[in-house]
Amino acid sequence: MSGGKAVPITVHDLQQDHEVSVYLTRSTEYLGVLGFTEHGKRHATLVSRLASKVLEQLQYPVRDCELAAIAGYIHDIANMINRYNHGGTGAVMAYQILSRMGMSPEEIAPIISAIGNHEEERGHAVNPIAAALILADKSDVHRSRVTNTDYATFEIHDRVNFAAECSELSIDAVERDIRLSLTIDTQICPVMEYFEIFLARMVMCRRAAEYLSCHFSLVINGTHLL
Repeated sequence: MSGGKAVPITVHDLQQDHEVSVYLTRSTEYLGVLGFTEHGKRHATLVSRLASKVLEQLQYPVRDCELAAIAGYIHDIANMINRYNHGGTGAVMAYQILSRMGMSPEEIAPIISAIGNHEEERGHAVNPIAAALILADKSDVHRSRVTNTDYATFEIHDRVNFAAECSELSIDAVERDIRLSLTIDTQICPVMEYFEIFLARMVMCRRAAEYLSCHFSLVINGTHLL
């Protein structure tokens, strides 16, 4: 805080912050020990970009897009503490970090609400930033997230992500349609296995899209499934 005035923090500031960098690195290391997919800087950067893209293409204010990018970048930092309730814990951590950097309470509030609501077990699209974060986070399904190098020991999350050759989140502002398009190698994982672990996430995406006055659609291998 300089002269009592809030500082206009950007996602670039967070990407250069040592504390944030350490927490993201440790999060992916610790989850790797437990056999989870990657939740580090790659995931953070992608979700940050997609969350901003959702609001930008729906013509939300530029600053809202930046706040969505910030939420996307730090939404998973609490995985270094525990996978359980990492959204709620991460919101508290984000509050401390953003306060230290000089962000105003008016901007911190929607960001930490979004982070605290991005888990499918307990999350809701409570504001536009939260809705954008949910859509961005749940659309990151790709083989590059698999940290297990032993195919013989793959469990269902490994198989589903490894089978995903391409994932794309597109937004049609005119038709108010938000579409997740996936290309899945069905020799690695049948489509049914995708739904076995991702159905709750897709329902969450549908509700997030509805909050933004949009329809959510899911396309797998060219076939509309939602």
